[in-house]
Amino acid sequence: MSYYTDYLNEIELRTANGLHPKPVEDGALVQEIISHIQNSGSEHRKDCLDFFIYNVIPGTTSAAGVKAKFLKEIILGNEVVDEISPEFAFELLSHMKGGPSIEVLLDLALGDDSGIASSAADVLKTQVFLYEADTDRLKAAYEAGNEIAKDILESYAKAEFFTKLPDVAEEIKVVTYIAAEGDISTDLLSPGNQAHSRSDRELHGKCLISEEAQAEITALKEAHPDKSVMLVAEKGTMGVGSSRMSGVNNVALWTGKQASPYVPFVNIFPIVGGTNGISPIFQVTVGVTGGIGIDLKNWVKKTDADGNPVLNDAGDPVLEQVYSVDTGTVLTINTKTKKLYNGDKELVDISSALTPQKLEFIKAGGSYAVVFGKKLQTFAAQTLGVQMPAVFAPSTEISHEGQGLTAVEKIFNRNAVGVAEGKVLHAGSDVRVKVNIVGSQDTTGLMTAQELEAMAATVISPTVDGAYQSGCHTASVWDSKAQANIPKLMSFMNKFGLITARDPKGVYHPMTDVIHKVLNDITVDDWAIIIGGDSHTRMSKGVAFGADSGTVALALATGEATMPIPESVKVTFKGGMKPHMDFRDVVHATQAQMLKQFGENVFQGRIIEVHIGTLLADQAFTFTDWTAEMKAKASICISEDETLIESLEIAKSRIQIMIDKGMDNAAKTLQG
Repeated sequence: MSYYTDYLNEIELRTANGLHPKPVEDGALVQEIISHIQNSGSEHRKDCLDFFIYNVIPGTTSAAGVKAKFLKEIILGNEVVDEISPEFAFELLSHMKGGPSIEVLLDLALGDDSGIASSAADVLKTQVFLYEADTDRLKAAYEAGNEIAKDILESYAKAEFFTKLPDVAEEIKVVTYIAAEGDISTDLLSPGNQAHSRSDRELHGKCLISEEAQAEITALKEAHPDKSVMLVAEKGTMGVGSSRMSGVNNVALWTGKQASPYVPFVNIFPIVGGTNGISPIFQVTVGVTGGIGIDLKNWVKKTDADGNPVLNDAGDPVLEQVYSVDTGTVLTINTKTKKLYNGDKELVDISSALTPQKLEFIKAGGSYAVVFGKKLQTFAAQTLGVQMPAVFAPSTEISHEGQGLTAVEKIFNRNAVGVAEGKVLHAGSDVRVKVNIVGSQDTTGLMTAQELEAMAATVISPTVDGAYQSGCHTASVWDSKAQANIPKLMSFMNKFGLITARDPKGVYHPMTDVIHKVLNDITVDDWAIIIGGDSHTRMSKGVAFGADSGTVALALATGEATMPIPESVKVTFKGGMKPHMDFRDVVHATQAQMLKQFGENVFQGRIIEVHIGTLLADQAFTFTDWTAEMKAKASICISEDETLIESLEIAKSRIQIMIDKGMDNAAKTLQG
């Protein structure tokens, strides 16, 4: 049976479930689709043209490779397809993002046909997902006197891939939809029990909130075709919990804009709001998709004449509404004044949602394009030996002369990239930092793999000290879906350069320890920065940040992350633990003391610095892991030297077990 016949059978099953044909990622299937296109008498030719043009996953998939090569043959005149002119073939290549498409465009741009070379150069000037192999080709051609290469580099040095994009609209009209009252967990947007379908974006989109909510959102879009639907967490925070990327993807799928007419079910520009703002990790993910996350502040605590909060019978603060965002309310986001309006009435300042950097993400269609664009501009300017024009908004650098540093400020300053020598940065500064350890979780790993393919990455950044792909979440539910998905994930990540919980070849026994515990063991530097695909990525050494699958992918591909240095809350202890106490009692007491002292959660969005120097790694992890439940940005556990040494000896013994088990990779990552 052919690949195409299998695909038709799959389409029949999906159609019965109200789904479109699944986007194609297999090169062998694309090859058969092309054979039908080439056969003018094929009954499948029209459908195959549609599949080829509109339904192939871009990036580094094998399908993208076959598609790019066929488009190259059309451009060169070696293949003729009436429906795909050479000009249209270039347009299709321009939407394929990187990997094989860049290789083909470089072949054409540096080839002998001047007309084709010029057209290819025009497309290349719009692309940003170039890696070392690509930039090396450009540099070599430029140094050999190739004028086309020089022209491309001059465009990159001016960042024309960004400057020639349309500006962000001054006014963005939205219509509200209250998704829930109180904090909205990402499990409402992307349920954990549907994790198996996250890489199938259309299928996974069916689990957003409820069928009723989906119908209501659709009705709002039909009633307000010129507006974006803004999902709202009324009286709560939007996006708490895990599964950030899939949650944002689902919101974008239902309320955002299609990123490319030739790439199905990949949407950008979701708009979300919360009375108490957006969860920090969720906010980052909104930026990945070029969206907007707004702190609405539409309810405030009622106070008495003395300014004290008024409490209800349950002892909770009474809230007063400042303005309404009831479902169906039409509001205006003004990107110039950075205010939210209802008609002419100003409601709230939203400048934190529209910083210069976030506006760049919106303009570029997501943060990845900006990250790669900055690197590409730097490369081009250095290659040409010219001064790089200031195109992108400068990073915020906050430095208070004479002021000491918190623990997280020390770690960020140690790992900062692109900061002037001798410059000391404090909380609030936006910093590019080197990432030492990266963790990919198995329920979000398939999406991380998709993101890596989309950004045309094929190997882990050499600056990453170590990375781990877990298998813990699916180990206890090893059903047919997990058995189909996880081996593919492990194979991809193993080839990419990660240590994998399951051996793609089945040689060593699966490791089912939770991702956080393994990352805690392989983090051996208390100056490390760790990025992990789970909100509970909290280590006893260094500082660890839970992140969406896209940020994990970016850290794996580039070895870097960009984020503001968070503020810190210092937690110290006196005395000792009573014999009858468990360390969890200390954790709960910390929360109780914080609420008693401040009356509200001051940990939210901040770093919790834990000063109990005698905690071994496992105990310290118990504390740092709890900080995720307090919505803290991260946590740092300060250890005394002797305690740290003992913790490292424990970690060393566990890493040795992993090595003895056969889990080390070709790069001998675990051996250091």
